[in-house]
Amino acid sequence: MTELEEYRVGLTGYCYRMLGALAEAEDAVQETFLRAWRRQDQRHGQLKSWLYAIATNVCLDMLRGAPRRVIAMDVTGPSPAGTEFGAVLPDNAWLQPVPDERVLDPANVVAERETIRLAFVAALQYLPPKQRAVLILREVLAWKADEVAGLLGTSVASVNSALQRARVTLATRPTAKPLDEDQQGLVERYMKAFTSYDLDTLVTLLHEDATSSMPPFTWWMRGRDELMAALRGAGSEAVCQISTFVPAGFANGAPVYGQYLKGEPFALQVYEVSGGLVTHTTTYLQAGHLFPAFGLASDEFPGTGPS
Repeated sequence: MTELEEYRVGLTGYCYRMLGALAEAEDAVQETFLRAWRRQDQRHGQLKSWLYAIATNVCLDMLRGAPRRVIAMDVTGPSPAGTEFGAVLPDNAWLQPVPDERVLDPANVVAERETIRLAFVAALQYLPPKQRAVLILREVLAWKADEVAGLLGTSVASVNSALQRARVTLATRPTAKPLDEDQQGLVERYMKAFTSYDLDTLVTLLHEDATSSMPPFTWWMRGRDELMAALRGAGSEAVCQISTFVPAGFANGAPVYGQYLKGEPFALQVYEVSGGLVTHTTTYLQAGHLFPAFGLASDEFPGTGPS
């Protein structure tokens, strides 16, 4: 299966966009490779096209009867500062973050990052599975209509019709803002202010319409004033000051940090940035199982255990 490995990252990115979770995407790729190995004598056409055809069928099988993965903004309206966190949804209901390097071609990271932004992948989940496959193959991976038709075993007219319907649906969904070249430096300044409870600096780094969510809770907030009110309400003993934050590269094209509380994994924090300001923070609570994918210790923060 050595010759298949060169396609792993691309296939994982494809399956992630289809399924909305890294673990499921990696399972889909493994199943794709297994089916390819078992059916070597049935191979037809180019290896890449054949693998994507198998991966598409694997994803369609996995999506059959599965719930649509969501972000908090899909579930309910914003809450004012001081309100309860509300309902908790199970892990398989949420769109999961993914490390950029697991799903993006190193030679095309900048060009491809927009296509794994959380808002874009969340919008994809609104499409019926076959429309989702058509749009990803045509718009993200730049396959030709006849190539997609051959992969799906349908006509070019059917592919074009599915693509048009998918575009109409996506046009009604929020889209990701463009990446900012200085986003990492901005997030570092934000983190410094956050961990020192420097509210005067924080307010200058947040967009006026900034949003914040905390899966698995459906609760989320909108607006710089509301976010600042929530931080003020937490007081100077807020959890941000007694946490350790470890930079972990990029998740879905945005800076991500692992948050440890008393040395134990507490949350993954993903920061969306645009125009020199923080526009959204997603704090994935109960996310210790996701830490290893980002190169983070999933049991105890190094240096905090017994000597």
